[in-house]
Amino acid sequence: MEPRLAHARSWFASRGWKPFPFQEEVWSRYLNGGSGLIHAATGYGKTYAAWLGPVLEAIERGDAGGGGVRVLWITPLRALVNDTVQALRRPLEDLGVPWRVERRTGDTSAEVKARQRDALPEVLVTTPESLSLLLTYANLRKEFDPLRCIIADEWHELLGSKRGSQAELGMARLRRWCPDVRSWGISATISNLEEALQVLLGTTRGTACAGAVVRGRESKKVVVDALLPEVVERFQWTGHVGINMAPSVAAEIDEARTSLVFTNTRSNAELWYRALLAERPDWAGRIAVHHGSIDRKTRRWIEQSLGEGALRCVVCTSSLDLGVDFAPVERVFQVGSPKGIARILQRAGRSGHQPGATSRITCVPTHALELVEFAAGRQAAEAMQVEPRRPIEKPYDVLVQHMVTVAIGGGFEPNAFQEEVRDAWSFRELTEQEWDWALTFCRTGGESLQAYEHYRRIVPFRDLMVCASNELARRHRMSIGTIASDTSIGVYFRNGHKLGTVEESFVSRMKTGDTFFFAGRTLEFVRIKELKAYVRPGKATKGAVPRWQGGRMPLSGEMSAAMRRMYGAAARGSLDDVE
Repeated sequence: MEPRLAHARSWFASRGWKPFPFQEEVWSRYLNGGSGLIHAATGYGKTYAAWLGPVLEAIERGDAGGGGVRVLWITPLRALVNDTVQALRRPLEDLGVPWRVERRTGDTSAEVKARQRDALPEVLVTTPESLSLLLTYANLRKEFDPLRCIIADEWHELLGSKRGSQAELGMARLRRWCPDVRSWGISATISNLEEALQVLLGTTRGTACAGAVVRGRESKKVVVDALLPEVVERFQWTGHVGINMAPSVAAEIDEARTSLVFTNTRSNAELWYRALLAERPDWAGRIAVHHGSIDRKTRRWIEQSLGEGALRCVVCTSSLDLGVDFAPVERVFQVGSPKGIARILQRAGRSGHQPGATSRITCVPTHALELVEFAAGRQAAEAMQVEPRRPIEKPYDVLVQHMVTVAIGGGFEPNAFQEEVRDAWSFRELTEQEWDWALTFCRTGGESLQAYEHYRRIVPFRDLMVCASNELARRHRMSIGTIASDTSIGVYFRNGHKLGTVEESFVSRMKTGDTFFFAGRTLEFVRIKELKAYVRPGKATKGAVPRWQGGRMPLSGEMSAAMRRMYGAAARGSLDDVE
């Protein structure tokens, strides 16, 4: 037994736990200067596998804190931040490590952000967008000088998206500042692990980038079943909401302490919340709806109440998909097609979120053919035929945005910065011609926009490229990110209480007195003023439900292949699955 791990073992023992072998392997690798990717089933302690290495190192070094960031924790969803912060603080308090753990996201107050610009905490939990925003402040470089570890939580969720490329560029910049920094990723549902590790570590060669995939060998039992209609022959063949299954879902929820009902869109979440409340009016106050357009204070209250077991049911979208440890959750329901195998396993893992427990997901059909998808998804999940996440190759829009970000944050020398950008896996094969195009685009706006001065975002200053003006810097900071959406309109009661946001394309069609359903409430539209939609409580039983872009999702390749196998077996007369 390695003596360097004694503090971690004793902390686990104080909580009645015993470390898994993969957790101890990660701690040892970290203390020996290694990086890597942690892959284990949901609920088996991946967070503490990644986290206790830096904590043990702090104890060894006698690190009393102060003077900048030691650990940067990147998470894909703001909903994960609060739970992550609490989880990271527990061993610090118990083991006497005087580090501060703070969050930095779009939900962080302006007061806290201003304080962090002068002094960042020892442990910072943030998102890719907020990391990019931090890189626009030149004085913060010294705050990252003591950085020893970057941890990318739910790495599979970022991999294969432009947000992942944005995170890669941010990590490449931090590696340039801190060559000895170690990088660790956390993932539960991904098949191309070696490639995911390469993307995480970038192309830089050196001791700090020597990495390995660490797999948790402990098996996790996952049950995938379906809630069948009472009379299948009369069940609809089209649709995407499936409200007529609400009585059956409510009956199943009655049998559990706490349940999550996942829907594929925010609109469906609003509809299912109302349908379940109509089935069980006595659940008022113990059922909630959670999605990304609801005000952050309401979301936090729901997350806290869910963790405390105070809610019977939460109807949600992918806003509660990842990472959050809600121990009271006993049942998980998936309304409509899960679209992919990874999503089945990910959402199933929200129940039985502890070692040895069984995770169960019950699929609820919205039309008859989805029953075939459920059966196909179950077979593929049992065979662990999980979708790979392929990294994006050379997204130029992310590159030019990052160029302006770094130009604002103190400027860059083109040749050195070009090598830094190539350290990010997405841009490892960036050619000279492509680099010159991106640089010219930032300097002139390209051939189409060169006549407009405000598209000349960067200018030469001595040996550096810097931002052209303070006004351009301010506008850039307000628009950093890769998620495109319609203009958002805040929804407010006339007393100023905010409910959340809807898209301008929806609310622009509303007339005074129109009724719509949002954030689990019946609302009557009053007027729009200064990008705010003012409402009052409504009483009507019929009304509209907001629609958001991005509501359509294709089947994954693995799910499509599983369905073809299922139909092929049926054509041969094999009808073994109950669906």
